[in-house]
Amino acid sequence: MSDATMPAQALLVLEDGRTFRGTSYGAQGTALGEAVFTTGMTGYQETLTDPSYARQLIIQTAPHIGNTGVNAADNESTKIWAAGYVVRDAARRPSNWRSEGTLDDELISQGVVGIQGVDTRAITRHLRERGAMKAGIFSGADAGRTDAELLAEVLAQPAMAGLRLAEEVSVKEAYVVEPSAHGWEGEPLFTIVALDLGMKAMTPTRFAERGVRLHVLPATSTFDEAMELNPDGVFISNGPGDPATADRQVAFVRSFLDASVPYFGICFGNQILGRALGFGTYKLRYGHRGMNQPVMDRTTGKVEITSQNHGFAVDAPLDGPTQAPEERFGRVEVSHISLNDQVVEGLSCLDIPAFSVQYHPEAAAGPHDAAYLFDRFIAQMTAHKNAQTEESK
Repeated sequence: MSDATMPAQALLVLEDGRTFRGTSYGAQGTALGEAVFTTGMTGYQETLTDPSYARQLIIQTAPHIGNTGVNAADNESTKIWAAGYVVRDAARRPSNWRSEGTLDDELISQGVVGIQGVDTRAITRHLRERGAMKAGIFSGADAGRTDAELLAEVLAQPAMAGLRLAEEVSVKEAYVVEPSAHGWEGEPLFTIVALDLGMKAMTPTRFAERGVRLHVLPATSTFDEAMELNPDGVFISNGPGDPATADRQVAFVRSFLDASVPYFGICFGNQILGRALGFGTYKLRYGHRGMNQPVMDRTTGKVEITSQNHGFAVDAPLDGPTQAPEERFGRVEVSHISLNDQVVEGLSCLDIPAFSVQYHPEAAAGPHDAAYLFDRFIAQMTAHKNAQTEESK
């Protein structure tokens, strides 16, 4: 191999000074963000295009990445949102009948800086011991600076805690997803508004194929704008950033709870429901990321293997129903818990029609154990509508 075709030098620098040396993957230059690891064995394209990974450097614990290439159908949004990419063994060429190009070329075309040939197991063990931290990938000419200069640039970036990112990744214009476009025959069963804080493309699909029409709204939408659409329910999506910064979205949800409109939230939507009820949130040491996270549904006693991507969690009592700190919303209980670390994975309101989970029931890619939650929301809207009909008689 000639020098012209040899991969350029690349470095991963963590904020505590630890450095991993490899070669460039994707675009060359500098990528800054929070270093996090994800344990998914497949679905790297869906991971990269998940808006919840904005401002993060993704470390893939699965060693071999890129072997199935990339294609337009598997994107979960319009672009790669990850700030940078860290892999151990990048595939030399893809081998899959659905492949339309290489991951390396896709990273280059979107300007995503990555590093390959590093010990991702060692990096993951380090982050598990020390926690997610600021980091930087430097390749090509940018890798030629001194270690002290690179570390200074890593340390100068803002921490994830306190970052407000939902507005950055949200859609700018509202749009509608019709059930008829996803195989549903007949009139829609319900119409809901979905606040896009970084929503993955598979989420509207899961609703639409069940007969639910979605009005997808930008993150800055108001309660009055949403109510003009006469929704049967409201949905809050996943998304990046610190939920402590989402005061606008918390007020949005409280207005719906006050109006007794059925509510369903996932991931960021779980944290926002928690805040709307009066609970706090906190940053996890290294988060939950991957598609093999075990969760117990306390309402059924069943264990689900779930797809997750979050670095923050709700601080709520784990044992039994409790009065919400915002007392007008009545009682609430933790409906789901993580079996790895007992983190709150779901909330269920007992006196108003609202519930949420901390993981991804649309699971693209990932297990479909939690797909029933879309049906649970439809059942909740049905019960609420029937109750309203009875009251009007």
